[in-house]
Amino acid sequence: MDKIERVDGKSRNFTRPSRSGGHPFDEMRAILALEDGRTFIGESFGATGTTVGEVCFNTSMTGYQEVLTDPSYRGQMVAMTYPEIGNYGVNALDQESASPHVRGFVIESLSPVASNWRCEETLDAYLKRWNVPGIQSVDTRALTRHLRDKGAMKGCLSTELSDPAEVIRRAVEGVGVVGQDFVREVTPKAAYDWDPSDQESREWTTVLGEGVQVDEHGQGFLPLPPIKHRIVAYDFGIKKNILRRLRQEGFGVRVVPADTAASEVLSLKPDGVFLSNGPGDPAALGYVHRNIRDLMGKLPIFGICLGHQMLAYAYGGKTFKLKFGHRGGNQPVQDLKTGKVTITAQNHGFAVDPDSLPSDVEVTHINLNDHTVEGMRHKTFPIFSVQYHPEAAPGPNDASYFFQQFADLIAASR
Repeated sequence: MDKIERVDGKSRNFTRPSRSGGHPFDEMRAILALEDGRTFIGESFGATGTTVGEVCFNTSMTGYQEVLTDPSYRGQMVAMTYPEIGNYGVNALDQESASPHVRGFVIESLSPVASNWRCEETLDAYLKRWNVPGIQSVDTRALTRHLRDKGAMKGCLSTELSDPAEVIRRAVEGVGVVGQDFVREVTPKAAYDWDPSDQESREWTTVLGEGVQVDEHGQGFLPLPPIKHRIVAYDFGIKKNILRRLRQEGFGVRVVPADTAASEVLSLKPDGVFLSNGPGDPAALGYVHRNIRDLMGKLPIFGICLGHQMLAYAYGGKTFKLKFGHRGGNQPVQDLKTGKVTITAQNHGFAVDPDSLPSDVEVTHINLNDHTVEGMRHKTFPIFSVQYHPEAAPGPNDASYFFQQFADLIAASR
């Protein structure tokens, strides 16, 4: 018999079946401890070991592979609020980067079956291969409510340590996110051209017909449009689907490292500059703030997520840390000009302070849950940004029009 802690603080005994079904649970134990002393006991899956990072939660119902491989999660452990994870497995096409970036993965139930015709590997095997520890059989609802009440905090996940006090100590002494520059860990070492062969950016489709390209695995792809604009994309931890969406919208993309000087970008004579998502504390990236400031007024600029926050600093503003962040594919955002509400995909733990922005910067979008800044534009220069992820991987497609808006901005600036 095991004991699980309920949200109301009471406990109940239960017999947990094993993943093979029918027998009491006898798999390896794992423990998740938060820095405030709260602990959760569960079953280990994925890799074994001990890991420390900021614990946060994601409210998406699907897209766990995109979450795992999003570089914006560098330095964090993610708890999924949806109860069953892993049911469609893992495949190479859906990765947002070459490898996972989360420090640990927390779920309620690991599906015993990975059933999908595109599945190449189970989630358990995938995390083992990349040495990412996971814990299941956790009351993720209780964990989420605790983080909402107390705020995101450091945690330690271990399959090795049996003393909860030691796991708590590791959490307390670990490195969080505040003040950390994780961008240097995920940005490329050298610049490169994205998808010069036009193979990786093709839009996947299940409808086969005239013009659809079929690969050796029988998967269909829509042809790409010709390149209309050449841009430079700063890679602070960019997701592949952002690059795909840019190319699908007619952009040819030169990707550059996060510390690339503004003078080097200008020497490439691009039509515009894109500022990507990324991990860590935006306040710790002074070298990025300076380069963006040197580009303002010289080229059209579009920023998302961390790029949006970098623009705030370039304007002379600042950010603050949210209590528990916005992470998931169901975040409501309102366009203040039109009143239209869209449901968006988000992943961020910091927000722009609207009172810190100068008078020549206008807030264009707000989050309807907490009224934080979700979009802004410069009143004089051709610059705009949003806090969320319009590329929708995972997430809804409501905000995909921003890529076309960027193309229109470039065309109008010529």
